[in-house]
Amino acid sequence: MRPFKYTRIDTIPSAVKLAGANINAKFLAGGTNILDLMKEDVAQPDELIDISALKLTQIRVLTDGVNKGGVSIGALAKNAETANHELIRMQYPLLTQAILAGASAQIRNMATNGGNIMQRTRCPYFYEVAMPCNKRVPGSGCGAMEGINRMHAIFGWSEKCIAVHPSDMAVALAAYDAIVLVQNREGQQRRFSFTDFHRLPGEMPEKDNNLVAGELITAIELPRNNYADHTYYLKVRDRSSYAFALVSVAAGLELNGNKIASARIAMGGVAHKPWRALRAEQLLAGKEPTEANFKAAAELEMEAAKPLAGNKFKVELGKRSIVRALNVAMNNDGNK
Repeated sequence: MRPFKYTRIDTIPSAVKLAGANINAKFLAGGTNILDLMKEDVAQPDELIDISALKLTQIRVLTDGVNKGGVSIGALAKNAETANHELIRMQYPLLTQAILAGASAQIRNMATNGGNIMQRTRCPYFYEVAMPCNKRVPGSGCGAMEGINRMHAIFGWSEKCIAVHPSDMAVALAAYDAIVLVQNREGQQRRFSFTDFHRLPGEMPEKDNNLVAGELITAIELPRNNYADHTYYLKVRDRSSYAFALVSVAAGLELNGNKIASARIAMGGVAHKPWRALRAEQLLAGKEPTEANFKAAAELEMEAAKPLAGNKFKVELGKRSIVRALNVAMNNDGNK
């Protein structure tokens, strides 16, 4: 690990001012990702700004604003306390399921909500500094493109990068149309819809999201929803614990009698960002919640997939995963 300056702060203005003044600085909260990256020499910040003392841990009902009646989760609330909070378990069970499907209990007890959605890809070419990686060293090439790409993207990738986003929590947040609140050093607040927070790789795969230097995530807002009775998070992986998703699906159904009033479907393990399955959602609106309709929606969504040499299996796996997640959500087994 390279030498770095450590600064502990206790106010948001101090944090964003310091970070805005040094493009090589990084925020430190739970430290479950940035410290690993530094140990492997993948990340090389010359300053860590410890924000763990900031009062950004509250989980509460929103009493005003555009998401009145929804819930705000603080950026520094731990993953474990978020997943187990009564408001989340009762009103946003998909988020609880997704968080508990990720990492280990020890990491969930340390990792923060803001850090979770900021975590970087687990692509082995990104972590191996001897290999080319445009995300780590722009312009160096993508080792995975012609290498081992079994775990890589089938949607939205570019010739520059085929890595996938690793977070389970972020997939559920995408399905819930969450809003990310950030603050800059001028004291201004910005709001990102969750689907606009992360980026596809395009020509700049080194940028995971649309934050600018010095901006700090302060909270994530969850709008009110009618999916609590019919949700399920399915994570398909090589082993049952401590493994990232080959394909994951966050599914929620709002029913009106024997028809689907609306559906929410997001996928993980398939793109550089949580992938919202909008085509599948649109097909299901107004339809009966039958396996035949679930299969039609899955087929439609996966038509846009562009698999690589090593991950063609993800197309069929994606179809089956969407159908299974919707079936379980419909039968409410995921919430029992």
